[in-house]
Amino acid sequence: MTITPTVPDVPGAPVPGEGAAIRRQELAAFLRSRRERVTPEQAGLPRGPRRRTPGLRREEVAQLSAVGVTWYTWLEQARPIKVSAQVLDAICRALLMDGMERAHLFTLAGVIDPRPEAECAAISATARRLMHNIAPYPATLQNARYDVLAHNRPFAQVFGDPLDLAPHERNCLWLLTMSPRWRETFLDHDEMLRDLIAKYRASMAEHGAEPLWKERLDGLLAASAEFRELWERHEVRTMSAHVKRYRHPEVGLLRLEHRNLWLAAQPQAHRLVAYVPADDETEARLRRLSELPER
Repeated sequence: MTITPTVPDVPGAPVPGEGAAIRRQELAAFLRSRRERVTPEQAGLPRGPRRRTPGLRREEVAQLSAVGVTWYTWLEQARPIKVSAQVLDAICRALLMDGMERAHLFTLAGVIDPRPEAECAAISATARRLMHNIAPYPATLQNARYDVLAHNRPFAQVFGDPLDLAPHERNCLWLLTMSPRWRETFLDHDEMLRDLIAKYRASMAEHGAEPLWKERLDGLLAASAEFRELWERHEVRTMSAHVKRYRHPEVGLLRLEHRNLWLAAQPQAHRLVAYVPADDETEARLRRLSELPER
């Protein structure tokens, strides 16, 4: 006789597959809400007589997305069906979703977005104001790939002005790998590079299918044997506060604590990166640097 093992009935214990079922329900409700807000006129369709459905009908969304009506109906019914990135992209366009809504849809579906609309080069005036008001501490606004999107004057004074570089070089991982200045003046360069590569690899688990992430990785693999060797170690690390030691040619040794402030709760959100003095001597040297005339 075969005895089938049973799972103890523990109050509050998660049911196997419960998380996926909840996400499917959320996905179904989200699609219905987006469908009901889009009018036929907005979608380029005739309204027609006797329309009682608010917004678009299911068959109209299926038509606009080039998918079967039955398949789309199952999606709105939270059936356990597979959905591709291409189909989700078509549904996003049919339902006129913005970048935030698109990111939410892909997250609920458990599918990596190959071209995330949520990532945008536009930075709010509030974020820029906060970055500049941190002076005399160096600060920059970056995305999850470590691209430098904006910076304040102290950052340029300490690390070099990103605006003097080609656009594809305005990236901390690229600079730490390729820039002679960064290699010479960061006293813990080798450990910093290993650490940053490990963080990028950890993030690639979520973003590896996205073209911009792969393009950055391919560029570094082609340009640097050192990067290739470190990448092949398959090390992974997470974000953490740590102190960087930097030898500035005019004011001497700077010990700066690296701090991240994410500006939104999305994977593609920008973050404010601030370099805060780790001791009083560094504080005084940064203030002295801020008093030097611009060149």
